[in-house]
Amino acid sequence: MLTELHVRDLALIEEAWLEFGPGMTVLTGETGAGKTVLLGALKLLLGERADSTSVRTGADEALVEGRFDDGVDEVLVKRRVSSDGRSRCVLNGEMATVGALAQRVGGLVDLHGQHEHQALLTPATHVGYLDRWAGDVCLAALAAYRESRARWREANAELADVRARVQAAARDTERLSFVVSEIERIDPKPDEDVELQARLPALAHAERLSDAASEAVRSLRGDEGALDRIAEAQAALQRVSGIDPALDALDERLTEAVALVDDIGASARAYRDSIEHDPSALDAVQARLSALSGLTKRYGPTLEAVLETWRASAALLAAAADGEGAITQAEAREVEARSSMVDSAMALDAARRQAAPGFTDALREAASDLAMDGCDFEVGMTELAQEAWTEDGPQRVEFLYAVGPGQMARPLARIASGGEISRVMLALKSVLGNADGVGTLVFDEVDAGIGGSTATAVGARLASLARTHQVVVVTHLAQVAAFADAHFVVRKLVDDEGAMTMVSGVEGEARLAEVARMLSGGDSVTALAHAAELLEGAQATSAR
Repeated sequence: MLTELHVRDLALIEEAWLEFGPGMTVLTGETGAGKTVLLGALKLLLGERADSTSVRTGADEALVEGRFDDGVDEVLVKRRVSSDGRSRCVLNGEMATVGALAQRVGGLVDLHGQHEHQALLTPATHVGYLDRWAGDVCLAALAAYRESRARWREANAELADVRARVQAAARDTERLSFVVSEIERIDPKPDEDVELQARLPALAHAERLSDAASEAVRSLRGDEGALDRIAEAQAALQRVSGIDPALDALDERLTEAVALVDDIGASARAYRDSIEHDPSALDAVQARLSALSGLTKRYGPTLEAVLETWRASAALLAAAADGEGAITQAEAREVEARSSMVDSAMALDAARRQAAPGFTDALREAASDLAMDGCDFEVGMTELAQEAWTEDGPQRVEFLYAVGPGQMARPLARIASGGEISRVMLALKSVLGNADGVGTLVFDEVDAGIGGSTATAVGARLASLARTHQVVVVTHLAQVAAFADAHFVVRKLVDDEGAMTMVSGVEGEARLAEVARMLSGGDSVTALAHAAELLEGAQATSAR
């Protein structure tokens, strides 16, 4: 929903602030007052390209700001257009592109009366409207179709993968067999090269390491070694034990030292005894590392990569060995999934064809109230080749319109008249209700070429639509304006310094005077009485 619009220095508008609420809002004013400028400002927020000529004469730039509520978050949009042609966009306080505005905000507003921002003129959206109007019958059938299509796509991808693997293996069986046999012959284990590298220094320097450990054992535990000397020191201290606590503390520390030195000596001896003095063991480790290195050079760069190559190659060989069987099984799964998808597609097609007549009947009834007697609607359904089926179903759905009996039904985008297309859109929106998913609807020229009771019917339709949408209408008809929940008047003021557009909200007596002006061009007693009667009638109709 559009909640606020701020315009400065755009065309003849020096500055205008408009606050919008739910329901129906109308913009009225004399022809040429500047109502279309406000629509142009809104289009800029929706991502339309900027034109430097729209900047008010004498100003450096035009500024348009809007506040939207999408039901979850508040969206703030700002657009600056400089007189030299540059344009800047800000979305929620951050710089953005025109495309980003269109993507984030364009879906919140539908503009009717021009061809911009009209989702209903895009055939790709029509099937969704039909399904949502039809309700659970079509929506359930669509969900079943999409689920079966997803299963078929998965089965089809699996079949393609199996065929590709079998073909690849068949082309490369000899090389794969060599790879598998070579890796299996060496039979590497995970992280084996790391473990062997850790053993290598001890094997390469066994003699030196053994001599060093032996010397350490002798120095710690041999005759006149460290343990004997510590024992002598401890005996000396113990002869004066109990005299001075400080010396007794040293005695305790020597006791700890004895245990530590003895433990180190034992560990050094165990290390010495564990050293391999077998030159053949060194040769075996070096040979093994060389073999592993050869594998990593060819299939690496790591031993884990070598093992992954072995697993993948073995899988391809297995696929080649049972290639026809694997393909046959995958084909059977694909055929079963395809059959299920076809059945669900036919069910969806039947549900849509059953719903289409009721949908077009509702459109004809709505259009008849809008001075469009004799027009006709069709739901065109074109069957697609199975490979062209989409997430939306097995056919292309498009709404078609015929201007009168015997006339060819044409796509909605081919409707030439702005007023006519606005009324078609109004009829569609009235029938679709909430199915369109758009919160704000803006109608321009919806009253072109109509009057009297038809204008009252258009106003009533718009008011009814405003129960489910925010509706903004630019109108010249008092019968339409009378149904509004909020009313803005656009005036052009001309003085010696030039022309300027002003926008102000009206209510009470001011609104009564504006409706009277729209009826007769003035505010005579008769016009005011007629306006009061019109407003009361519209309020009574809306209350039903």
